[in-house]
This record gives sequence, C-alpha cells and structure tokens, in this order.
Amino acid sequence: MITLDEVCARALKLPCSPALLPRLVALLERPDAGIDELAALIQLDPVLASATVRIANSVYFSGGSPVATVGEAVIRLGLRELYRLAALSMASRWMSIKVEGYCWEAGDFCRASLISAVAAEALAQRTGRVDLAMAYTCGLVHDIGKLAVAFSCAPSFAGIRARRAELGGTWLEAETAELGFNHAAVSARLLAEWRFPEACVAVAKFNPPTADLPPEHAAQAAHIHAAQHMAAAFGAGQGEDAFFYTLDQELLAAHGLNAEILEATLPTVFERATRLLQDRLNTGQVDF
Repeated sequence: MITLDEVCARALKLPCSPALLPRLVALLERPDAGIDELAALIQLDPVLASATVRIANSVYFSGGSPVATVGEAVIRLGLRELYRLAALSMASRWMSIKVEGYCWEAGDFCRASLISAVAAEALAQRTGRVDLAMAYTCGLVHDIGKLAVAFSCAPSFAGIRARRAELGGTWLEAETAELGFNHAAVSARLLAEWRFPEACVAVAKFNPPTADLPPEHAAQAAHIHAAQHMAAAFGAGQGEDAFFYTLDQELLAAHGLNAEILEATLPTVFERATRLLQDRLNTGQVDF
C-alpha cells in the first residue's frame, strides 16, 4: 500500500506545479505593490508571461493596438483580472496532467476547479465576508489532492468504490478506509509544502468542513463549501465522488450563504465560467 508521504512526494516532483501562486497572492495583498514588481514576478514563469501577453491581446481585452510586454499586459488587464488569469494559467498546467480515477474525462478536474473558483469569488463578492482573491485561490486549489491521489493510487479506485458501496457514507470516508488517508489530507499537505496561505491549507484540510475547523477560517471554508455545491450543480467536470456530497446548510446560513443567495449567484457564475472556458465549459482539454 502506498502511503500519504509517498503520494505527496510523487506529486511534488510533477512538473508545472503552482508553487509561484502564493508569491503572487502575497504581492497582490500589499497596497504598495507596483506594476513593475508584478511583471517581474510573472516573468519568472515563461509560460505564464507568454499567456499574459496573449490574453491581453485577445478579442475580449484588446483595445485595438497590441501589447508587446508583460508590463503593458498588466496595465491593460488590471491587477484583479490579471490575478484570476495568472492563477488559472499556473494551476491549469498542473491540473491537466492525464490521470485515471474519479471517472474524469480530459480537462474535467481543471474545469471543475475553475468553476469552484469562479463561484467562490462571486459568493464572496455578494456577501462581503471574505477576501475575493483568497476565495478564488481557495476555490481553485482546495481539491488539488484529488489529482495526486488519482496519479499515484489509480489501482486502488476499484477498492474505494467497493468500500463506499459496502459502507455507504461519503467518498472521503471510503478513501480513508481503503487507503488509510484521503484526498483532503493530501491537498492540505501539498498546499503547505508549496507555502500557500494558512487559509488555503485549512480549507483543504477540513473539506468538507468539520467541527475541528478553526473558527478563524470558518467563513472561508463556508464559501468554498457553497462554491463546490454550485459547481456540482453545473455538472461540468465532476468526478464520481460528487454524487456523495452532503451540504452543510447550517454552516452556510451562519455565514450569510442561504439558498436565495446561492440561487441569485448562479447566473453570474455561469456567465464568468462561460467567458473563461467558452466552448470547453462541458468537454475538452482545458489549457491556458
């Protein structure tokens, strides 16, 4: 049997990890952050730098004249939009690694993660209770351990399915029974190794939220919990584990996330996800 340590060690050796993303988060949290500093950070990742210029020259953002440098692209996109796209570009390369498990098709894991991120940000915008960039980041990477488990433990998925059918309960419980650990533990370990903010690590570790969740991260966890539910409602990119997901309505209500709020936010999530994914909203490889 493979161990939690071995799963994480293998995952950390995979190429194109989103390890630069926490530095981008920290920079954007600084009120004195300048365009030159942001451009210099983006240029540490050549693929991201190229994608930034390409996106700034796209039909949606272009003002008619093309930009040639990352600095010009930063000015055109604006810090908030740039952050969304940069986070997506860095995470999607890692999330697009071909793996078996969870009954995914090409691009599904990245697609589901993106919709969760968009939903978390839209909910944060509506409630005003958590930071928008942090909500987007947590939504994008909170389930990243699933990819690592699928990469290293594909032969165990038949046993996980059998355990869930035998024991009932959640998919997470079946993973724990079969593997001795679960994808939430892997997510938290990887995000801690990549030095993501403490809120991201906590949201990943307590996913779904439990009584042990530190109260200082409860609002963030509630928004991601609701975002996951909204992403599952779309159906796009969902793995087989999504069918065994229980919504904690009491937690959501405690943080201003009632059914009316979720329903009112759905059109915004659909519009933003469609703009980003276009014809890949439901099928196809996701590549930014």
